[in-house]
Amino acid sequence: MSKNRYPRLLGIVPLLGTLLLGGCNMTLLNPTGQVGLEQRNLIITATLLMLLVVIPVIVMTFLFAWKYRASNTNATYTPKWNHSTKIEIAVWTVPILIIIALGYVTYVSTHELDPYRPLESDVKPITIEVVSLDWKWVFIYPEQGIATVNKIVFPTNTPVNFKVTSDSVMNSFFIPGLGGQIYAMAGMQTKLHLIANRDAEMEGISANYSGAGFTGMKFKAISTSQENFDAWVSEVKKAPKQLESAEYEALTKPSQNNPVELYSSVTPNLFQIIVDKYEGMKPGKPMHHEKKEKEVAHMEGMDMSSHSAAGAEE
Repeated sequence: MSKNRYPRLLGIVPLLGTLLLGGCNMTLLNPTGQVGLEQRNLIITATLLMLLVVIPVIVMTFLFAWKYRASNTNATYTPKWNHSTKIEIAVWTVPILIIIALGYVTYVSTHELDPYRPLESDVKPITIEVVSLDWKWVFIYPEQGIATVNKIVFPTNTPVNFKVTSDSVMNSFFIPGLGGQIYAMAGMQTKLHLIANRDAEMEGISANYSGAGFTGMKFKAISTSQENFDAWVSEVKKAPKQLESAEYEALTKPSQNNPVELYSSVTPNLFQIIVDKYEGMKPGKPMHHEKKEKEVAHMEGMDMSSHSAAGAEE
């Protein structure tokens, strides 16, 4: 009995896998935005091209096993066979053609889906500045003069220009329903251009491990009509909190499972101030402590020079 138990269990594994995956939300294959749609088509195209090799191999594996089984006495027996020009041509030509096709598709799509490339639209884009913290997202609307934590709202069919940075460790800004992701790094500004084709409530996540609170570093991304967006902005402007220096410093402290926060005003150029905080980290530029050391050395040199001059006068 024990010998037959495990093969039966192994036979149930594919069924269990199908049932478990049946509840998955295949967001990447059901996108809300045009960028996500094009990325989905690229995934499907690349998969189908690769299946041109995979499927025939799987089919021939079973076909050969059946045809050359021990009980098939009609199968040709050639123990000294070692070469076939036809097989060699098929084995090398087909993969080469697939690689060429994949290379072309990848080259074209890489330029068309460049996250830094603005989207073509007759509608004026909206700008949202993104700052990743431990472990929360701060969103600044420079044109509206408001800010939020862990929630963004934007009009449908309107390009959204995201400017992304970090005031902590490196992170990755990702809205699977809209497509594309971009890294958030301290002292640097990255860009991401997305658009929503329909009204929807999507989940945004951090796609780069950044510590203990990484799994809870999620936010809501809502695409809605222009009228609803304007009404939401007016609502945020009535919020009692303002994102001033003291409030922002409190946000920078590590915390987990952070609720949505709304700020009716924000410190001017806060995003650029955050980026400039790490100016000394850029290549070729001295770090903050190195600047201090140079300043001290310079001052000491000036003191020595003044003492020398005073001694010469005496």
